[in-house]
Amino acid sequence: MIKVIYEDNHLLVVEKPVNILSQGDDTNDKDMVNLLKQYVKEKYNKPGNVYIGLIHRLDRPVGGAMVFAKTSKAASRLSEQVRNKTFKKTYRAIIHGNMNKPEDTLKDYLYKNKKTNMVSVVNKNHKEAKNAELSYKTLDKKKWI
Repeated sequence: MIKVIYEDNHLLVVEKPVNILSQGDDTNDKDMVNLLKQYVKEKYNKPGNVYIGLIHRLDRPVGGAMVFAKTSKAASRLSEQVRNKTFKKTYRAIIHGNMNKPEDTLKDYLYKNKKTNMVSVVNKNHKEAKNAELSYKTLDKKKWI
């Protein structure tokens, strides 16, 4: 069951469940693009192929809100915003334990192994390393019993 957060003629914002792929891969496991194509096909009784444009991804183990385009024009415009860094993404996470600082920016270098489709932190001198920065701010703390 797809949980729709927002939908109009151009956009589809949905909640991606944990352990569902954003887009299909060699595993042929369920993915959001194909689930949404089926959702649109059934909801609007559309014959033939349905267009769903992937604008950004969330890793398989991550759940959260995702934006998809229902038209190629919307996909083009949103993709341009992602490229120009005017498309803002905000992440909220619940963690177990404490952060070292209540607010900080984490800086690392990442490498994606194309064979295993896994990303790992590497030295900045790695030839395929990409700079990654994440700023965070603790919003609340709870003491667990």
